[in-house]
Amino acid sequence: MPESLLIDVDDSVLVVVDAQEVFFAKLPEAECELLVDRIRWLIGVARWAGVPQVVMAEAIETNGSVHPALAEALDPGTPIHDKTHFGLVSETEILAALRASGRNTAVIVGLETDVCVSQSALGLLEQGFRVAVVADAVGSPGPDHAYGLQRMRAAGIVVIGLKGLFYEWMGSVARSERFQAECVGSLPPPPGVRL
Repeated sequence: MPESLLIDVDDSVLVVVDAQEVFFAKLPEAECELLVDRIRWLIGVARWAGVPQVVMAEAIETNGSVHPALAEALDPGTPIHDKTHFGLVSETEILAALRASGRNTAVIVGLETDVCVSQSALGLLEQGFRVAVVADAVGSPGPDHAYGLQRMRAAGIVVIGLKGLFYEWMGSVARSERFQAECVGSLPPPPGVRL
């Protein structure tokens, strides 16, 4: 069991799974736009907080790379790993990138909740990582989103909301106020997230 049940910003690595237009397109338009906004915002928060990002896209040649709005939000030079298995732990290069981050808590966002997100989260748990999935920054069409979250929660994966994660990463009123003072113009929270 970790020393703290809270998610430590200094032990976190942001894992962006298959956030590609082909998968976003399966969602209703409003849901798709909100999910893109939430993931983009969390990438920005991670950059501000010094949280490394490991980003992947499924079968890039066939499905394209990550959504352009998300690619633009990443740290410059962040590689987009090509993923050909549903669970990322089957990809030697991606698993090596996660281990190279030196972080032990994988915070997962992306698509689809019940397939690649779930299989990646479960695999990382088996590999000894602490795993947290951001419930309102992952998606699947219809009831499959809830099924994926239920499966992961039952396996012991932390399921957290975007706002809750933000405040765990901030850790204090002063740090939160500093973030808001520095980023309110360039990185406003997405609709539905009130800081």
